[in-house]
Amino acid sequence: MTVRETTIPGLLVIEPRVFEDARGFFLERFHAERYAEIGVGGFVQENYSRSQAGVVRGLHFQRRHPQGKLVEVVRGRIWDVAVDLRPGSATFGQWEGVELDDASHRQLWVPAGFAHGFCVLSDVADVLYSCTDVYRPGDEGGVAWDDSDLGIEWPVDAPVLSAKDLGWPRLAALDRDGLPDAPAP
Repeated sequence: MTVRETTIPGLLVIEPRVFEDARGFFLERFHAERYAEIGVGGFVQENYSRSQAGVVRGLHFQRRHPQGKLVEVVRGRIWDVAVDLRPGSATFGQWEGVELDDASHRQLWVPAGFAHGFCVLSDVADVLYSCTDVYRPGDEGGVAWDDSDLGIEWPVDAPVLSAKDLGWPRLAALDRDGLPDAPAP
């Protein structure tokens, strides 16, 4: 596998080795020892979502039980976004966007303490994400997907969002208790 660091410490793009021939392809989507060497692992929950073109999901996080997420697309194409919300981080409030698709098999490692979201670029996208902690509805937090202070460059003109995702506050409106309880790098 090839690992690429992003501009935000801890946020990684992982490209697994893909073996292709006339029958199709094979890859290891996770190998505990190899991924542990780069600080990725300890998964306790797997999530699967299917979304239509133009859907924006996020930006989500857990407050007291922050989740690290290994994100990949098994069908389609998305613009995946992570925002550093780790209090005390030198890159607090900065974001990184990465295109993930079923052709490249690229993965994004989103450490605990980040808000995460994505936009569907294909007709349909199936997204898998392995999480380091379980989802707790009462612990959920979020940031407005279109927060002008963040300046995320979403590649969609008319996004489709849930009522919950339309109601998240801007980052500037969150106090320390509203942020993930995660250590800075």
